[in-house]
Amino acid sequence: MKTMHKNVYVNKMAIATGLGNGLEDNWQQLMDGRTAIAPISHFNTDRLDYHQASCLAELWEQKNGNHTSILAQMTLNAIKPVPAETMIIWTGIKGNAEFIESGQTMSAPYLPRHYRNWVAKQLGIPDRGLEINAACASSTVGLALGAQKIAQGTCSSVLICATDLVTRFVHTGFSALKALTAKTCRPFDRDRDGLSLGDGAVAILLTDEATARQNQLEPLAVLSGWGIANDANHITGPARDGSGLILAIENALTMASMKTSEVEAFCAHGTGTVYNDGMELTAVERVFGERRFPIFSIKGAIGHTLGAAGGIETAISVLAMRKKQIPPNTGLQQTEERAIGRVSDQVQAFDGNNILTSNSGFGGVNAALLLEKV
Repeated sequence: MKTMHKNVYVNKMAIATGLGNGLEDNWQQLMDGRTAIAPISHFNTDRLDYHQASCLAELWEQKNGNHTSILAQMTLNAIKPVPAETMIIWTGIKGNAEFIESGQTMSAPYLPRHYRNWVAKQLGIPDRGLEINAACASSTVGLALGAQKIAQGTCSSVLICATDLVTRFVHTGFSALKALTAKTCRPFDRDRDGLSLGDGAVAILLTDEATARQNQLEPLAVLSGWGIANDANHITGPARDGSGLILAIENALTMASMKTSEVEAFCAHGTGTVYNDGMELTAVERVFGERRFPIFSIKGAIGHTLGAAGGIETAISVLAMRKKQIPPNTGLQQTEERAIGRVSDQVQAFDGNNILTSNSGFGGVNAALLLEKV
């Protein structure tokens, strides 16, 4: 099955979340067990049952303009420059949602019709690429597609980027679904009862070896395997048997020529909802049996950043390999029985050579990536 012929390297990464702007700032606060989830202040939640989210204060202090563009710019500033031939894959899913209730039209100068085009202008490169909406697995799917294009030789450099915000529109929608928690987001906890939303932006540059060398880019990790599958179960609910996630993981491992016994850590989607976390643990048991290795979620710290989630978690996974530490599962209080020996509320030492990461989204989409040390 492994027909690809070029290595795919992760060369640049930038993130911004409720914990702050920048990889190192986010990493340190994750390792300290901090959470950015707090009462929402930039819109009124009095008529709702849920009032908390992970919001980046410096973003909402700016009262005018397009906050999606403002937040995205934070990561683009950190990722510049990129090779001129770079293809752009935009994977944010709710770009201009903050303007839906305002009645402003897409013709306003600060409301891009296509964020891919807007990103190209910010970076000063030709507009070539595409936009993906695969729900909460969007940036994971984008990374898989970008990696495939590099591995097959159709592209030499791909930038995957996404930005999603805690807007009234999105928060109200998840509130109507009863998917949010009114208490604490605690992935893989016995008493978990819902997710918290979060502001998030990510930009990750993938290249082949020649492009990395020509542009003097340091390879940070190898993206060696990827898989995408749909469980076709429900418009919002995951298949409880984990069938779609299992297939995505198995395809990623097959592509990387890796045995299940060789996977050393798993960065899970870990939203903190009853059904998502349960489905993921079922998939883990089906694929890895009784093996106990680190499983972690960062959504108790930064919330669910929708289309940006997979990219942010990929960046954190790369850092975990390089820094030889696994972040704690922020919010964890009483570990779900099936997660005992797998998840921890403490920092874990990690000397492994690979991390599996995956995301699942509405419509039954599942995507998995296998990251390895260079």
